[in-house]
Amino acid sequence: MPDASREPRRITVQRDGPTLVEGPVEVVLEDGTTVTSDRFCVALCTCRRSRTYPWCDTSHRRRTNE
Repeated sequence: MPDASREPRRITVQRDGPTLVEGPVEVVLEDGTTVTSDRFCVALCTCRRSRTYPWCDTSHRRRTNE
């Protein structure tokens, strides 16, 4: 039986959008806090505008031209 922990995770990088990661995932934040998700796919915020950071809440869609 293959070891599932050795299987690579798929990460999809999107221009002007979140980074999609096949779950479950464990994310370590800058302050050392660890957050987890058991979802089959999670969207990680890359614009840092999300109210639910590190999870994406689509705040990047409301971004104005700077």
